[in-house]
Amino acid sequence: MSKGKNRGIEAAFISAVFLGFTPIFGRQAILIGFAPLTVVALRTSMAAGLLLAIILLFKREYLYIFPLGFAGCLLAGTINGIGSLFYYMALGRLSASVGQLLYSLYPVFVVLWSFLDRQRPSKLTLVRIGLATLAIILITNANSGGIDILGVGMMLVGSALYALHLPINQRVLYEVPAPTVTLYTLLSMSLVVVSAYFIFDLQLPEGNIDWTPVIGLTLVTFLSRLTLFLGVKHIGGMQTALLGLGELIVTVGAGYLLLGEKLSPLQWVGVLGLIASLLLVRFEKQEPRKGPGGWLNWIRAPHQLPPDIPWGPHS
Repeated sequence: MSKGKNRGIEAAFISAVFLGFTPIFGRQAILIGFAPLTVVALRTSMAAGLLLAIILLFKREYLYIFPLGFAGCLLAGTINGIGSLFYYMALGRLSASVGQLLYSLYPVFVVLWSFLDRQRPSKLTLVRIGLATLAIILITNANSGGIDILGVGMMLVGSALYALHLPINQRVLYEVPAPTVTLYTLLSMSLVVVSAYFIFDLQLPEGNIDWTPVIGLTLVTFLSRLTLFLGVKHIGGMQTALLGLGELIVTVGAGYLLLGEKLSPLQWVGVLGLIASLLLVRFEKQEPRKGPGGWLNWIRAPHQLPPDIPWGPHS
């Protein structure tokens, strides 16, 4: 296995660990009084501001991006920002575990979007997706009690939109450093979710309230985004999404320790199926880079730009 692929797998796995705490912190914030739109606006804007400050202070060369790459980040951030709104509104209606179970179906959507961009999944990828989907169905069917249908629909929309932004960012990452893509995608997301907050919500909890869940959510968003796009850069959006299913295992463990949630034996069978799907990533072949064509072919750097990355002004 190449060094780049190893690095990508490690980054994607670390991203999954951080993302696994997202529904835990998000649900905690909502339960103590923060509205869903407030939560998503605060965590996204604070994470984007933190990354921007670090780049301005220490790595200003990462601010440079070619115009079509910026347009790609803007598109991806807008799509993911809308998806985040659906995710947190759904999290206000569903438990953290059920919400993350549904959200974990996004690799299926990634395959669809990647196929439309002329990237055919391997047979092993299809096997892994089938295994992961069956595992999620097992876990979901084992859940007792009624499930909010509107919340389920919102979470699936959020999952599909999250999946859509991965192949778009993957195109940009062919020629742009991961921190640059992370920055402009987060800034675009912030524009969407903060606008939604001012239009539809514009309120903060009253009284002396604990901000720990919001701060924790901001930190895991910041760290997960950096490692997410590093993983996409080295192993592609499809494989990063499959490795990202590991976040479900983190959520289940954190839910047990922090929220007192427990799994039935049948649900543990589903978890083992997800683990098997994750372990099979080591047998995947490196995804080839795109040639001409595909619905994302417009996101390409001008030919006169130097090939090394990071590139651009270093003053």
